[in-house]
Amino acid sequence: MHTLEFDYVIVGAGSAGCVLASRLSENPSVTVCLLEAGGPDKSVLIHAPAGAAAIIPSKMNNWAFETVPQKGLNGRKGYQPRGKTLGGSSSINAMVYVRGNRWDYDHWAALGNPGWSYDDVLPYFKRAENNEQLRNEWHAQGGPLNVTYPRHNSPLNRMFLDAAAMNDLPLNPDYNGARQHGAFMYQVTQINGERCSAAKAYLTPQLARSNLCVITHAVSSRILLEGQRATGIEYLLGNETRQVKARREVILSAGAFGSPQLLQLSGIGHAEELQALGIRAAVNLPGVDKNLQDHIDYVQTWRTPSDSDTFGVSLRGTARLTSAIFEWRNKRSGMITSNFTEAGAFLCSSPEVTVPDLQLHFVIGIVDDHARKLHLGHGMSCHVSVMRPFSRGTVSLRSTDPRAAPLIDPRFFDDERDFQLLLKGGQLQQRIFESKPFDGVRSKMLYPVDITDTARMAQDIRARADTQYHPSCTCKMGPASDAQAVVDARLRVHGVAGLRVADASVFPTLIGGNTNAPTIMIGEKLSQMLREETVTRSTTR
Repeated sequence: MHTLEFDYVIVGAGSAGCVLASRLSENPSVTVCLLEAGGPDKSVLIHAPAGAAAIIPSKMNNWAFETVPQKGLNGRKGYQPRGKTLGGSSSINAMVYVRGNRWDYDHWAALGNPGWSYDDVLPYFKRAENNEQLRNEWHAQGGPLNVTYPRHNSPLNRMFLDAAAMNDLPLNPDYNGARQHGAFMYQVTQINGERCSAAKAYLTPQLARSNLCVITHAVSSRILLEGQRATGIEYLLGNETRQVKARREVILSAGAFGSPQLLQLSGIGHAEELQALGIRAAVNLPGVDKNLQDHIDYVQTWRTPSDSDTFGVSLRGTARLTSAIFEWRNKRSGMITSNFTEAGAFLCSSPEVTVPDLQLHFVIGIVDDHARKLHLGHGMSCHVSVMRPFSRGTVSLRSTDPRAAPLIDPRFFDDERDFQLLLKGGQLQQRIFESKPFDGVRSKMLYPVDITDTARMAQDIRARADTQYHPSCTCKMGPASDAQAVVDARLRVHGVAGLRVADASVFPTLIGGNTNAPTIMIGEKLSQMLREETVTRSTTR
């Protein structure tokens, strides 16, 4: 069997995996192997920001998973796009740069995870960041991840901000700073009019390093174990089975679905459930695949005139898009630099709520079923998402075939509190769009509902709500006393030496915001931990 050997083997070239591969290989005496199930990130649809609209509803560079039928969604299967290429989901997402709320990280620390409070993690957000506009105590320059405002700014964004202000949402240009509450223009992970994925920021500039090996199209099939220690990874390259050994550690960065799947395929998980699938249980960790949390989301859409600065299917819209493609090719400016979601807000559902529990993403186009249902004409849409859901789901094995998609069950609305909060969020969102600033462009709703008819809105939510693309928490971080914890505060898998997990699956609870920036932060923090441990080992010999 073909076998290689490195100091570190990392599974998954997503947001955390790219950071770890780059940072660990900064030391020329350390060797790193990065395994990615997808291919290289060469598609122009990845690098042109507006290309996300074509990737997300398709299987291009996208796992395009589905959930099991959701009782809370009238038995519908939800859609779960995840990146399948270098950069992972940071290569197909909407690029918005959001860290979450201070409260989220202080809560992580309070749950028994020392070193994960907001003050602890802020330096790692800043280490990653090169912010082109914001220069204050919460931001930094010089990091690999470029953060800026989109080069395109639709006039409809100003209408959104004005309408938000009329509904008690003040302008807050730095929602990642002193406070989160308010409305704003989103900052994005872009550079020079192109997407700045984790691959582009961290990995691509370092591919020439002799101590870094990146293997694409490598589907990891199991963790190699010697007793209670991880020693490497077995993976499939085409029809060939190969192995790569890790002298120091194996790190799983395969995401909220991929990391628990690989742990279970390797016999690490709930012993009885594994044995029922014919997998010998090597380590009984009941929390693996449990605790799945995701932002449930509801989209409302209004028609707009064809001459509004929106994406749409019309003669005028096609001509505008064609011109924009040439502008982007020549100048890296114009509509193709748009991430569609140019403005947004964090809001509190009621006066007694002190930490924003709802998020808005304003989209300059028609959004229906993750852009899988296309409509003639133009429109504007808005997502409202529940920030800290109470519902908990699972990610279990469909079979022992590593190429088979896992069984994803978010159990949306399993807790009625999530449904009631989203219903209230839908009402607050609709009130904003029925405000005076939109009077000149707002036409009929794509799915009409009266703001006072809560029963009709409830039906619409059940019929159309779905993920905001932030699955997490399936390998939660926590002390050994927590029966559901999979990794400790240093991201070491409980009961297995030489094995860590670093991606959104280790979140103890879902943060109030998008998950890409926090996942990059996790990669930065773990790389520093590993450097410190290496120094400690060398000085104690």
